[in-house]
Amino acid sequence: MSPPAKNSEATGKIARQAASQAARRLLGLIKPHRLKLFLAVISMALAAASTAGMAYLIKPLLDHVFFFNDKDMLLPLTALTCVVYCSSGFFSFFQSYLMNKVGYTIVNDLRVALFSHVEKQSLSFHDKRNSGELIGRVVNDVSLIQSSVTQVVTGLALDLCKVVGLVAVLFSRDFRLTLMCLVALPLVIFPIYRFGLKLRKLATDSQVIMGSLIVVLTETLQGVRMIQSYNMTDFEISRFATECRKSVDNLMHSVTVRSLSSSIMEIFGGLCLSAVIFYGGLSVVQDKTTPGTFFSFMTALLLLYEPLKRLTRLNSEAQQGLAAAIRIFETIDLKPEIVSPPGGLVISRAKGLIEFKNVSFTYGGSRAALNNINLTVAPGEMVALVGHSGGGKTTLVNLVPRFYDASSGVVLLDGFDVRGLDLISLREQVALVSQEVTLFEASVRHNIAYGRLEASMEQVTAAAKAALADGFIAELPGGYEENIGERGAKLSGGQRQRLSIARAILKDAPILILDEATSSLDAESEKLVRQALENLTRDRTTLVIAHRLSTVVKSDRIVVLKGGFIVEEGAHEELMERGGEYFRLYSLQNLSGPATIEPQMGR
Repeated sequence: MSPPAKNSEATGKIARQAASQAARRLLGLIKPHRLKLFLAVISMALAAASTAGMAYLIKPLLDHVFFFNDKDMLLPLTALTCVVYCSSGFFSFFQSYLMNKVGYTIVNDLRVALFSHVEKQSLSFHDKRNSGELIGRVVNDVSLIQSSVTQVVTGLALDLCKVVGLVAVLFSRDFRLTLMCLVALPLVIFPIYRFGLKLRKLATDSQVIMGSLIVVLTETLQGVRMIQSYNMTDFEISRFATECRKSVDNLMHSVTVRSLSSSIMEIFGGLCLSAVIFYGGLSVVQDKTTPGTFFSFMTALLLLYEPLKRLTRLNSEAQQGLAAAIRIFETIDLKPEIVSPPGGLVISRAKGLIEFKNVSFTYGGSRAALNNINLTVAPGEMVALVGHSGGGKTTLVNLVPRFYDASSGVVLLDGFDVRGLDLISLREQVALVSQEVTLFEASVRHNIAYGRLEASMEQVTAAAKAALADGFIAELPGGYEENIGERGAKLSGGQRQRLSIARAILKDAPILILDEATSSLDAESEKLVRQALENLTRDRTTLVIAHRLSTVVKSDRIVVLKGGFIVEEGAHEELMERGGEYFRLYSLQNLSGPATIEPQMGR
């Protein structure tokens, strides 16, 4: 076991390497904006030269005009002072505009790249992460980088230029005094550097806390009905308050470190200024220098104090930005598990033959969800998958559009291994209608046409009519342009499900997956949805997942899964005659004989 000191040293080295790599990658994002940066740097240099010129002009103004009453120098020096100040204002604006334009563009590109990468990740990636954590990275972490890039890059370049110009003025006025000031500078730089490392750790902790805060906020807002029904409002408020207190404690630690950094800079500045006043005043009294030279030096020193102080603050901003960048690049560097193979086969329209050959699947090292599955679904056939929860039904159908890949065995579509097909082309062949309907806070038309946004109004209307949704849509105040609210909050469960079916009809995919599509509906809504499903399933290969066996008795074939194995398959009557697992499940639902309810899905 390694000693704690060695472990700490190794951890620190890894952290420094990660920060260095993140900084290089952030700088790499600047390359496409080289022209704007070049113009900005020129403007910075001219703005800094103007600032240095202000300090430089103090000597001739005092010595020639105020002490020696040289009237001939008054007008030119006045005009020159005006030019210097106007130039400083103009070039400061120009560099600020250009640098912020570059900074905001880089951050916007980074946010889009992060969101794109998260959206393209496989379902296994999302299974392991909370949506609140991902929201925190896309929103909060990128915002920290935005502050870092726009303020640090702009401030660093401008203030460094000012420091160089003002130090040049200091050297020109008093070489020895300038060296004395610079020799003392490292005494303040080292503690500020250490404070910066502490701030980076606090920034990382802050991002983790903010992610937890977003998780709690998301869960409670989405589950407000359930929370109120169980009288857990006070508990959730307390939970949210606890996370907020953690955030405040972390922020106060950061404030303490920043304040110490700023205070050290103030103390150093005060000591340095006192020494300059004593030494310079003594030189003037002893006639070793002129008052103009002394005040010119003092002006340059005072002007130098602000950019130096800002540079210490920029160190704090930079450390926060680096901490956020490390987390963002960690996410971007994760490779999606499910990708299109190079030169993947593109299918225009599949026939719908699906084959599972010796297929097994395991979720991340746990027990197998599927065990040696062999199943063939003919084109146009409807196959129902039934069994207790956890039997492997949803896992099996998820292998068809490659939401996951089989751990062993092969899934074939029209005789082709799905892993050899172009991913976009493969998923174009599959339409999904599930119990948990996903709708967006947009118009009815947008939600139906999702996946085919170029569809005409006539096509959208035809799909809605086929899904028996046109009637209630016509009653909405805005019709097809009505915004249905977050997750379709303005609609009933049956209406939301019919919009989902209309979306699948418009997609017109040859393969259909129905995952508990009617399980949460009342009798009247279920009847309408079943009629809509009849139109959807016609002439399509259909995989149906159902717990209510009354909804699948007319399927061409019923496959019973238990513990990841296929234990039975056949038609309803055949399975009932066997008296096996299906018969037991059917009996548990208090059903006897052939179903008397209206057959679903046109079979």
